[in-house]
Amino acid sequence: MLVRGLVGVGGGCSDYRGCVRVATWNVNSVKQRVPRFLPWLDQRRPDVVCLQETKLADDAFTALLGEELSGRGYEVAVHGEGRWNGVAILSRVGLDDVVDGLADGPGFPEPEARAVAATCGGVRVHSVYVPNGRTPDSDHYHYKLAWLAALRDVVAAGPEDAVVCGDVNIAPADADVFDPAAYVGHTHVTAPEREALAALQAVGLHDVVRDRWPDERVFTYWDYRAGMFHQDLGMRIDLVLASTPVAARVRAAWVDRHARKGTGPSDHAPVIVDLDEAPDGDIGPVVPPPSAPRTRKTVKLPQS
Repeated sequence: MLVRGLVGVGGGCSDYRGCVRVATWNVNSVKQRVPRFLPWLDQRRPDVVCLQETKLADDAFTALLGEELSGRGYEVAVHGEGRWNGVAILSRVGLDDVVDGLADGPGFPEPEARAVAATCGGVRVHSVYVPNGRTPDSDHYHYKLAWLAALRDVVAAGPEDAVVCGDVNIAPADADVFDPAAYVGHTHVTAPEREALAALQAVGLHDVVRDRWPDERVFTYWDYRAGMFHQDLGMRIDLVLASTPVAARVRAAWVDRHARKGTGPSDHAPVIVDLDEAPDGDIGPVVPPPSAPRTRKTVKLPQS
């Protein structure tokens, strides 16, 4: 569903000539996150926002947020379902050629609301919520691999200027989890998943956060349980993958850890990428940095 807004209203990165601020955020229920989400929009003023795990049907999303987003100058493309999944793109720099889902994409057993694409400011933007995989070698795990292959085919078909933003449910490398040993036997880190992600990137996509911060500890997701966030025991599974022309425009790429703090947060933090200009400067990989990251490798995952 496409909801038109008042394009160009508001400030932020769009006040800078040629600048576009792109953000992606798994909100883990947009209805639950409204008290956090709207103030965040006003503070960070992104021009393009990719949302995942909205957990609302299209009409319910529009009833909940349509007026608020229109008043902030956003056009909205939503692709949701009643209880699970759901993705959206909000844009103040145009929203054209909206496509829901993946062409020839698999279902489980039916297609799920896990992808939406639109052209925003001349860039093809894909907001994706990759299947979790559940357990290695399960039916859902093979669905995840097939879904990623379908996404790769869609992106490979062009156009050249593109970004894939979202929760990919894969940590690209061991450096993207707090302790590789803790994840042995779990999804998100297996070789086939990482190979599927690498195949997607091989069509010409750059992991702009890791490219900019190759040696830094950067996470985007922390389990709600066992004080994982406060100990900085997390994973980096929310990515912005940009084609070469778009990656060349990146001036800042960072994780907004502020949004994971306080009352009623999502278990994911937003990832923010500034193109052409960086209104807040090149401020670092994680803002603010964790106060006391845990380094001892003695912690088991809460679900273990």
